[in-house]
Amino acid sequence: MILNKETAKKTAELLLQIKAIKLEPQQPFTWASGWKSPIYCDNRIVLSYPMIRNYVREHFAKQIEEKYGKPDVIAAVATGAIGIGMLVAEYLSLPFAYVRPEPKGHGRQNQIEGNLEEGQTVVVIEDLISTGKSSLNAVKALEEAGANVKGMFAIFTYGFDTSVNSFKKAEIELHTLSDYEHLIETAQNTHYINAEEAGILRKWREDPANWKA
Repeated sequence: MILNKETAKKTAELLLQIKAIKLEPQQPFTWASGWKSPIYCDNRIVLSYPMIRNYVREHFAKQIEEKYGKPDVIAAVATGAIGIGMLVAEYLSLPFAYVRPEPKGHGRQNQIEGNLEEGQTVVVIEDLISTGKSSLNAVKALEEAGANVKGMFAIFTYGFDTSVNSFKKAEIELHTLSDYEHLIETAQNTHYINAEEAGILRKWREDPANWKA
């Protein structure tokens, strides 16, 4: 869910500006899954740009407070969201924790790093939502540890049906600063792509697993 359309457009513009998101309809990327894709997103690049990371941090914090008030803990999904999650926690003067994909194979075998007490309210920070599997895996680990997960905030989502349905099934509210449709609209309005390329990008979004360049 987009909470603010102007924020969605501005976030998309900034991500394109620093090449955190790259659009290459004519020379598609290959994802780790093997999918061919005209888009590649790496929001960790945000951390290298102080003004932009502060923009993301402050809009996350504002939207979290407007939607849920102050939770007890800010948690991030490892590893991509750790940096921005810690910045949000610092801005809100809240404790911070992060969640690994699975428990460590040595030491205390923690999956959740940081202090988390049963019954505490938690808002989860994510950098990118694709299928939603790893994001919801983190939510599951937090809930199994006794946390009350209020919702998740992410910088960007592709909005795939599989992720939308997964979050709905898990009964977890997902809020994002920007999404795929606002990205394409902004990219076209700023002449980053033309109308034909926008059409290619929208076509990919309909069936990414079977899309052909």
